[in-house]
Amino acid sequence: EKYMEFDLNNQGEIDLMSVKRMMEKLGAPKTHLELKKMISEVTGGVSDTISYQDFVNVMLGKRSAVLKLVMMFEGKANESNPKRSGPPPERDIASLP
Repeated sequence: EKYMEFDLNNQGEIDLMSVKRMMEKLGAPKTHLELKKMISEVTGGVSDTISYQDFVNVMLGKRSAVLKLVMMFEGKANESNPKRSGPPPERDIASLP
């Protein structure tokens, strides 16, 4: 649904102006050169537009902060490492990095 929201020309690709609109809507406006660099990173320099597959890879890929933010919002990111309450455990010289 989000992909289709920013596919302004309904051609199945997100172009430079669509990415510009997306970033402005997210509250992080970018310059023309920054947008070109973003598109190049997403597509691997192959295209000037972002395909649906590229969009999915960005949203769910290893470098994606979007999925991490969603998980944090839902409270699932820290389930494996619950925060301890109380004073921190005592440390000795051997435990220091």
